[in-house]
Amino acid sequence: MQKKFILIMAAVFLAGFVFAQPEPEYGNNPKAGHNFNTRGFNMYYEIYGTGAPLLIIHGNGGSINNFSKQIPYFSKEYKVILADSRAQGKSIDPGDSLDYNLMADDLNALLNHLKLDSCYVIGWSDGGINGLLLAIRHPEKVKKLAVTGANLWPDTTAVEPSVFNWLANLVDSLKGVQKTPEVKNQYKLLEMMTREPNITLKQLHTIKCPTLVIGGDHDALLPRHTLIIAENIPKSYLWILPNSGHSTPVNYSRQFNETINDFFKTPYRVIEGMDRLN
Repeated sequence: MQKKFILIMAAVFLAGFVFAQPEPEYGNNPKAGHNFNTRGFNMYYEIYGTGAPLLIIHGNGGSINNFSKQIPYFSKEYKVILADSRAQGKSIDPGDSLDYNLMADDLNALLNHLKLDSCYVIGWSDGGINGLLLAIRHPEKVKKLAVTGANLWPDTTAVEPSVFNWLANLVDSLKGVQKTPEVKNQYKLLEMMTREPNITLKQLHTIKCPTLVIGGDHDALLPRHTLIIAENIPKSYLWILPNSGHSTPVNYSRQFNETINDFFKTPYRVIEGMDRLN
């Protein structure tokens, strides 16, 4: 009896140990992390799960760990690929400047490195811009695209004026700061947002894949600008979240994940509750 009791207690202890294990440290997970030297910099990326490939792209100054609410959900059904964009997270870039076309081409290089002909894509903020450009510049690579908080051009018709003016003033203030490696990196990331992107409506017309365009009704990217994006993509759906700001993948993670997953799985033109715009 004593031996049986000891065995039971050992089993309970081990079960508790297993269930108490911490969640993976997304963005710094040796089991999932890889490095890829390409196009003048060392790209860090992580892969989770198996299934149809899904590329998830973070925003300016962000990293893989911004998607801690998406990785567990989507990795149950997809092979989830996340990269730290150039000069962000663990992807070190020695260059003096950045542009979105460059970063979209970096992602295309990663997909080629992984021998992927195409994938689903989710992009948030600058990641949404990169997703649009990936679909424009490398249309064969994108099966379906979901973007949230993206813009086409850098001015107050696209970005909430107080946010845009704050950003412009911040960039001006950094010009006079001693350019340590950290300041240089921050400056080139922020300065890029004051002069880019420069995506034309004509370019949007060339996007071939079904695209879900998402924004918050109180997003830093103005809802009327988000509408313009959706109106000019031939196979588009529009989803404006009520009572939402820029952080739709975080503050509305359940609805965000489930709606995008339904979009990926549902044939074009048959998504209940979403109306075609074009």
